[in-house]
Amino acid sequence: MTVHDPILAAAQRARAAIPDDTAMLRAAADLTRAYSTANPRIYWSDLLASALVGWGAMAGAILVDNGTIALGCAIVAMLALYRAASFIHELTHIRKDALPGFRLGWNLIVGVPLMIPSFMYEGVHTQHHQRTRYGTAEDPEYLPLALMKPWSLPLFILVATLAPVGLILRFGVLTPLSLLIPPLRAKVVAEFSALSINPAYRRRPPEGEFARQWAAQEAGASLFALALVGSVFAFGWKPLLVYMAIHSAMTVINQLRTLVAHLWENEGEPMTVTAQYLDSVNVPPPGTLPALWAPVGLRYHALHHLLPSVPYHALGKAHAQLIATLDAGSPYHRGNYRGMMPLVGKIARSTMAAR
Repeated sequence: MTVHDPILAAAQRARAAIPDDTAMLRAAADLTRAYSTANPRIYWSDLLASALVGWGAMAGAILVDNGTIALGCAIVAMLALYRAASFIHELTHIRKDALPGFRLGWNLIVGVPLMIPSFMYEGVHTQHHQRTRYGTAEDPEYLPLALMKPWSLPLFILVATLAPVGLILRFGVLTPLSLLIPPLRAKVVAEFSALSINPAYRRRPPEGEFARQWAAQEAGASLFALALVGSVFAFGWKPLLVYMAIHSAMTVINQLRTLVAHLWENEGEPMTVTAQYLDSVNVPPPGTLPALWAPVGLRYHALHHLLPSVPYHALGKAHAQLIATLDAGSPYHRGNYRGMMPLVGKIARSTMAAR
């Protein structure tokens, strides 16, 4: 990720070197102390309700013969399961003793059945938050999408549509084969065991207790993937195809959200915390649609980079307090946007700029 144009390179260095705003960082630190406690009732009730609605609606989409009703059930299932799946982000940040049993519960009712067990994100996403990694070649969740070719954005979305197929191959084929072929196992762990967007990212083998959690979660996802394929012989193609269509639509929505989670304008230079914030995106109220496509606090993604340890249910209050506390000239106000489409348009225009 190297800028060859001297003018663009100079602009890139200027963006990366934006000085930290002490007032904003101080206010954020105060809020971290005030809002850092996760509420188990909110987490469990939200997760269980989302999963119950999601799986119930998927059952409706499979069993109902009326096409219009089945489509409505599929849309509800996609949105509800997308919300339930989004808790994987919270799992990477909450303290292990904050929500007893939540990791196990999430994996049993969401992670394994969607073939996205939490080991695929834990230990990966936190690297995205490291001060010296963000936006660099070592960041698993960053690509300079705004500076790439115009065809890169459609490809970025198209890849997401194939996620269910890729996950079935990952867990139903590669997992059992890799247990028999050590070199393949090393490749699977390094290259096919992370929910990342940076194709150059390579993962290290797990150790200790995390290795045991990884093994159990991977075994569960592998058995589920094999059961999915086997279900065709017992129930026909419809249940599998409906499942895959809902899963694919859910992943596309998440990929669109990822596309607008940052401005993607950094090409490898380490950035200050304020520069990282300004390269990230909040889509706060009064807009209501972001609650659907950026659930579980993801609509406050820029704020989350300032307050990574604050639980999702407190981010709205923290945002309101920062808006009220910081003056109009604060960089905090420049990280807030109206919605998805203006951001997609901004990135699309950037990819078409002459370089």
